[in-house]
Amino acid sequence: MTVPTELEKYYFHQQAFETLEEINEWFSWEVPETFNIARYACERWAEREPDRVALSLDRLDGERSEYTFAELNRLANRFATFLTDEGVGAGDHVAVNGTQCVESLVGHLAAFKIGAISVPLTVLLGSDGLTYRLQDCSASVFLADEAAIDALRSVRDAVDSLDLIVTYGDFDRGDEVNFHEAIDGASASFETRPTSADDEAFIIYTSGTTGEPKGVVHAHQHLLGELPQFLSLQCHRTDDEQVVRTVSEWSWIMSLPGIVLPAMFYGIPVVGYAGREFDPEREFELIDHYGITHLNLPPTAVRMMMQIDTPGDRYDLTSLQSLTTGGEAADERIIEWATDTFENAAFLEGYGTSEIGGLICDDPAVGLDHRLGYFGVPSAGHDVAVVDPDTLEPIDEPHEIGELAVRYGEDPMLFLRYHGLPERTANTIQDGWLLSDDLVSKDEDGYFRFHSRSDDIIISSGYRIAPKEIEEVLLTHPAVQHVGVIGVPHETRGEIPKAFVVLADGYDPDETLTDELQSHVKDRLAKYEYPREIEFTDDIPTTTTGKVQRQSLRTRAGIEEN
Repeated sequence: MTVPTELEKYYFHQQAFETLEEINEWFSWEVPETFNIARYACERWAEREPDRVALSLDRLDGERSEYTFAELNRLANRFATFLTDEGVGAGDHVAVNGTQCVESLVGHLAAFKIGAISVPLTVLLGSDGLTYRLQDCSASVFLADEAAIDALRSVRDAVDSLDLIVTYGDFDRGDEVNFHEAIDGASASFETRPTSADDEAFIIYTSGTTGEPKGVVHAHQHLLGELPQFLSLQCHRTDDEQVVRTVSEWSWIMSLPGIVLPAMFYGIPVVGYAGREFDPEREFELIDHYGITHLNLPPTAVRMMMQIDTPGDRYDLTSLQSLTTGGEAADERIIEWATDTFENAAFLEGYGTSEIGGLICDDPAVGLDHRLGYFGVPSAGHDVAVVDPDTLEPIDEPHEIGELAVRYGEDPMLFLRYHGLPERTANTIQDGWLLSDDLVSKDEDGYFRFHSRSDDIIISSGYRIAPKEIEEVLLTHPAVQHVGVIGVPHETRGEIPKAFVVLADGYDPDETLTDELQSHVKDRLAKYEYPREIEFTDDIPTTTTGKVQRQSLRTRAGIEEN
């Protein structure tokens, strides 16, 4: 693949640089005044190489399908035509479930084409979590997967803005519209709106670290900011042999904007699997069948794959060139297993947040291999520092702990704002820094190490879970008088939420009540957020202002501070 004349800075991997320092000296952000994600991730390939494969899909029933860039673009044009005919226009919010299927990807591309704002939403949301997000962004359209339809139907009347539901399969009813019936007969010619690079493109919702989840607004230019880390995770390879897969739902910052869209930008095929749950055996089969060269997954998924005996005896795994994780630190056992199982693959870790995107990782192509306990170095173009949380002054001393911060201004990847929360936005962007709430340090070579969240966030199977959100839901159950939630270590998931519950009068602790409380949370928040452990207790330690003393609960649970 030759370097295009447009946006050549994002092809630094073809400039024969040997060090990251050389790349940074040459690199600068190149942001066109007019930039649309759908145009650069799909349309331009459809025009230049229409037969190039963009997406390969495995369905639950075992059916396999393949879509070229031209086919994907035609589907997106048809759906954009349908949405436009339905009155959806620039600035409207289009919610999309993140199932790995062609319909969800087309939904995002079509929204970008008409200048609407896509809102990726996980199928795991319960009624309360779904209602809040749909009301908060005033979604007018929802592209719904069958796994989420019951929750959606139960709350639809509470969302006044929601005018149109489009279903991904043959389960629509009433005034819901089937996706394929909607696009049948719609024109495949559609002129993509020439959006400005800083026009809003999508909203990613946080896990509700403090109070309700926050809608993180990103612009079309965000895609350009993701490209340097993507190239590092790819070991600087974008040749025609590359095939990319992320196992996560296409609802999160690392999956859709961080892996899928950058791969499409470089014309690299993406492999999707529409399974409801992670299937470790299936992942080995996918690597073998599609010749996957880059696999992105959380450490929890790696641990599940580690339980499969001798996969190399049954599957050809030699195609894999890089395996990357993020969300929590990978231990020595994971790294040893990965390098033994995938003989040709480099092991990498990466870092990013909903507000920031992906900007730190290992970069073996320029000699920056993985270091145990660290998550890498800043990718090209990103100005990252460890700052004093009180003064916001950079900390230059190695191994000193401070808050991870990114210089705000020219970096196209950083979020525009929190939707409808100007004060919260102002608290996050201070003195020219975007503050992450992550406490980190870095060593003498610039490798970053994660220490803790400043807001008690729980990281479980790569999901970020807010203890306060679980507490608030549990307190709506009549059996719960007081509650405190912390994260406790777990062999497979890294951490899991544990709830300490003081019962109201008239309730007795037993397994039935435990199941009932877990279901109470699972039905209202996301299914991964429920407390997997519940301990009934007589008291919850609190501060003088009534806040839960989580450190005291950690001590009670036998957790030692790092």
